[in-house]
Amino acid sequence: MSGNSVNCSNPYDPDSLPRYVDWLLTDIEWIVTCDGTMSCIERGALAIDGEMLVALGPSEPIAAAYRGRRTLNLSNHLVLPGLVNSHTHGAMSCLRGLGNDLPLQRWLHDIIFPTEAQHVNPDFVYWGTLLAIVEMLRNGVTTFCDGYFFEESAVQAASKAGIRAVLGQGILDFPAPDQPNLQAARRRAETFLDSFPKEQERLRPSLFCHAPYTCGTQTLQWVKELCRQHALIFQLHLSETAAEVKELTRRHHVGPVKYLDRLGVLDSNTLCAHAVWLQPDEIEILAERGVGISHNAESNMKLACGVAPLPALLTAGVRVGLGTDSCASNNDLDLLSEMDKVAKLHKVYQLDPVICSASQVLKMATAGGAAVLGWDDQIGSLQVGKKADLVAVDLLQPHLTPLYDPISQLVYTAQGSDVRHVWVDGRKVVTDGQVVVLDEAEVMEQVNRIAKDIAHGLR
Repeated sequence: MSGNSVNCSNPYDPDSLPRYVDWLLTDIEWIVTCDGTMSCIERGALAIDGEMLVALGPSEPIAAAYRGRRTLNLSNHLVLPGLVNSHTHGAMSCLRGLGNDLPLQRWLHDIIFPTEAQHVNPDFVYWGTLLAIVEMLRNGVTTFCDGYFFEESAVQAASKAGIRAVLGQGILDFPAPDQPNLQAARRRAETFLDSFPKEQERLRPSLFCHAPYTCGTQTLQWVKELCRQHALIFQLHLSETAAEVKELTRRHHVGPVKYLDRLGVLDSNTLCAHAVWLQPDEIEILAERGVGISHNAESNMKLACGVAPLPALLTAGVRVGLGTDSCASNNDLDLLSEMDKVAKLHKVYQLDPVICSASQVLKMATAGGAAVLGWDDQIGSLQVGKKADLVAVDLLQPHLTPLYDPISQLVYTAQGSDVRHVWVDGRKVVTDGQVVVLDEAEVMEQVNRIAKDIAHGLR
């Protein structure tokens, strides 16, 4: 990280007329690019035209070379790439706070699965996902990776909101809200893929096998093969608890990673969430196969699943992004808060204050997340030619004063409530901390309606 300005990232002729662009953001206190060297620009400016970032650098030359159809002075603000939430279940915002303080298996089988069986339908998924999107946008998350049932409704919600997303139809071997049996699960997967809107470049389909202990060998293989046919990300939960690892090892005579590798489902288009209970040789396999990992520290902490071997994964060269998991097991979708917990958790667990630096953690929440979703050529860093997904954080806050190191301040101090402006694909979706592309009050009202039905059923 450098505190000095970097060279303007686009050549221009100072004698030519200024170029008109859609957005010109000037006098930015700090630009944190999250590029390969984690460059930081002090007193910078950005130019956005259409969906693309066309210039960034010191404020004066950028302001001289460009004229904005819309301009915004961002003095006392820090601008960074849009955050990437690499693992969540958006619709489960309807279940926030349900069944707290239980171990994972009791929480799932006694609370979550029965509630889902009774209440999850397209309406639930649509409004729950919209609520999750409102929360994520307000917290600076511009891209998320989702997995749930009735995922067409999540697609509808993401399309309406203008957020970027990978949207995965959930698959289980036992009855689920939108699939009464395994044969229906296959039809659901194929129908979901066939109906996915091809014109939506911001949205990509995916398939999500819940876990190796809820999906059998044949299911894992046919779902992965379907993903290969369509060049999609294959999602699953992996080695989240010691108990599931013990059971899978008893059942298959090898650990979960070796079992999945034997099935041929591990490759660069496989994204595994959690990955807490890993052996060193399993980490080597994940690195060799190019598997992406979503690290979900707060969810793992709350459900007492354990501490994932994040430093070992990074040392081995495994691609890692950060995820919040669902509101039901976190209980928020604040990736800025998640970064703070990730850095501190691994320092205290390893008794090493150097492990998981602020720079490493911020990169996982931006460029790392983009990489595990296969989107790193377009998002994850502020660079000319990439999509204009970016976030402006208000630095004029007591808890952000003074500021010596912008990256450390983001990771250890900033909160989702400090986010003031957000752009996705060059479109402004948050202004002064409010989502302007959705009716926030209506979304909350609809989710409260759904929650009343759930609460009534629990009495």
